[in-house]
Amino acid sequence: MKNYQLIIFLTVVLAIYTSANVYIYLKGYNAISAFQHNRFRYFIVFLLLASAFVAGKIIEARSSSVFSDILNIIGGFWMAFMLYGFIFLFLSDIVSLALRITGTLNQGNIAVYRKWAFIITLITSFSLIAAGFINALIPVTTKYDLTINKPAGEIKELKIAAVSDIHLGSIIRKRSIRELSGILSNLKPDLVLLLGDIVDGEMGPVLRDDLLQYFTCPKCNDGLYAITGNHEYIGGAQRTIPYIEGKGIRLLMDEVVTIEGGIQLIGRLDRDGKRFYGKERKPLKDLIAMADTARPMILLDHQPFNLEETEKYGIDLQLSGHTHNGQMWPLNYITSRIYELSYGYMKKGNTHIIVSSGFGIWGPRVRLGSRPEVLFITLRFRNG
Repeated sequence: MKNYQLIIFLTVVLAIYTSANVYIYLKGYNAISAFQHNRFRYFIVFLLLASAFVAGKIIEARSSSVFSDILNIIGGFWMAFMLYGFIFLFLSDIVSLALRITGTLNQGNIAVYRKWAFIITLITSFSLIAAGFINALIPVTTKYDLTINKPAGEIKELKIAAVSDIHLGSIIRKRSIRELSGILSNLKPDLVLLLGDIVDGEMGPVLRDDLLQYFTCPKCNDGLYAITGNHEYIGGAQRTIPYIEGKGIRLLMDEVVTIEGGIQLIGRLDRDGKRFYGKERKPLKDLIAMADTARPMILLDHQPFNLEETEKYGIDLQLSGHTHNGQMWPLNYITSRIYELSYGYMKKGNTHIIVSSGFGIWGPRVRLGSRPEVLFITLRFRNG
């Protein structure tokens, strides 16, 4: 990413982050008399919570430690509270305006309204975050049965386990990767595909405990393949990619490989490689030219953009992730506006497209309106 683009991006993000925190701070201060009587303590505690995530990321980039992990965890939960706290307090302002217009709310009872609006916001937000935290700890296996109208030699059926957005780092650690390994072993797939964002960003938390050593898949008969996601570049591809490949994971970077039955796996570099490193990925048509189009073609592309191009070039199955299905309601409504398919299954012409909500998380370990998942796809092929 060019310096001026990075500066603009960080400025916008910081402005939004700061504005939301100032809004919540003022709402709390004006609503709760105890905060007004202990102004300095309230300010310091609020400042520490609001800055935890940013501080954690800065410290993590310099020297990863348990302390930076703790800051990231605290900061992540605070970001979840920022989202829900802002939504409910903003709604309370709208209700307040309506009540003032109708004369129901006046100067005599406005203080009581503010107090209870803030208390209800806290209770509702914390309840949603607690439910979302529990939800984020319980992955599901989402199954699809698909048929491709092409021959695959003697293979009549191929069982694929696909996992996107693991986000190994300060929050997704040993327990999660061991759980994922257990799920894959129980599924007994013929092929395992990792759809990008294997790591969360900075490599410090991953290298500190060598987290990928806990990823095992003893019954992946036909191998293990992966592609890069945008977070492989955020953390520095010069460190991330060699680490992943050093664990025996075959990264497909604008490559086509042929597996048993003549099935073509087409792995694309993530589109953000250009933004972070100025590296253009190959056009899809160039990759198709390297494949045997008479055989089944499976495209691995982290971000599900330009699906019409996938259909145009006759891809049989595209697997993507990246969106997290919004991760936390109501952000799923935003992702559904950005992407033609932000989650689930779609068929365009003869092309099957699946977008996963991902196994891990970014930021808060909270999922509402989405589930952590492993895809299990049974592909059947035409005889002959």
